[in-house]
Amino acid sequence: QVQLVESGGGLVQAGGSLRLSCAASGIRFSSRGMGWFRQAAGKEREFVAAVANSGGGTDYADSVKGRFTISRDNAKNTVSLQMNNLQPEDSAVYYCSTSPRLYSASRYLVDYDYWGQGTQVTVSS
Repeated sequence: QVQLVESGGGLVQAGGSLRLSCAASGIRFSSRGMGWFRQAAGKEREFVAAVANSGGGTDYADSVKGRFTISRDNAKNTVSLQMNNLQPEDSAVYYCSTSPRLYSASRYLVDYDYWGQGTQVTVSS
């Protein structure tokens, strides 16, 4: 049974930082791409960041580039998202996801087949 469990969300003031983590089980973690997506109230789910299975390739949404960093630890089956200089527009539920595509840091929802339950991030102004 595949499980993706996110943690690290919360309430932070604008300009602050949070670190999200996702623990994966039930998959061959080192053979899968990992991604973070977010969904704000009333909006569609959108791509945030992705990392290829080897960890060597990453991709970021333009809105977070330079502020967010995705990383993975294949020994611990975890993927993290370090979020700095958070802004109110970053407020959303953040979802961890996994893709079977090798050597790819995909930004497309259709490439992901398993999702976590999400963790809320709220940034106050």
